Amino acid sequence: PAVYRLIAIVGYPVAIALIAIGLPIQALLLALTFPFDRNHVVSGRFLRFIGEGCGRCFPPWRLEVQGRWPAGGPFVVVANHQSMLDILMLARLPREMKWVAKESLFRIPWVGWMLRMAGDIPIRRGDAESGGEALARARRYLDHGMSVMIFPEGTRSAKGTLLPFKSGAFRLAIEAGVPVLPIAVHGTAHGMPKGGPWVRPCHAYARILEPIPTQGRTQEEVGSLKGEVRRRIAAELPPEERGAAA
Repeated sequence: PAVYRLIAIVGYPVAIALIAIGLPIQALLLALTFPFDRNHVVSGRFLRFIGEGCGRCFPPWRLEVQGRWPAGGPFVVVANHQSMLDILMLARLPREMKWVAKESLFRIPWVGWMLRMAGDIPIRRGDAESGGEALARARRYLDHGMSVMIFPEGTRSAKGTLLPFKSGAFRLAIEAGVPVLPIAVHGTAHGMPKGGPWVRPCHAYARILEPIPTQGRTQEEVGSLKGEVRRRIAAELPPEERGAAA
């Protein structure tokens, strides 16, 4: 409808202005904290704050985080991926994490620079060497007490249904001996469908589930861990979004 296009026409410039103003502030925060903040917690949290602000530029979106962040950690945080809107909603999570994201995002002016200053991790799809480098960097963060965030589907679903999970996040969790923290995402595919810029009204949630320990698991159990996490996320979604069993 025309009203939503009007909201987008107004909302996008406001969001762009937030990013434009945010970049020099983030750069200053990074310069001031770099000597003692090796995990880039301050610059990372600032970027998530900007992401949350961008989500609030579009009133038809009702974005909600459900559940409590568990004690302990660090975690390998995994969530299903329905839309680019997932990023703005997950920015509302109450803890800093380093995101593993496709390299093309890091090449976008302003946005990519902010991702790099936040310490997020680029990965080239289909490139085994890049994947190995990304997981090694994620492991270093985990060793320093910082959680990492991975979309195990590897891409957004065109129809909002759950896709098969890739194994990297679960190999990483077992290797590092840290729990997997599943998050179920619902509703964002309606708010910003894949392939289009126009916003639509939605009530979306990111539901924090119970962490799954990996202590004592071996790499031979990657498949069973992956299946367990996927089943838990699927159980929190409407039947039409669960996809085929995998």
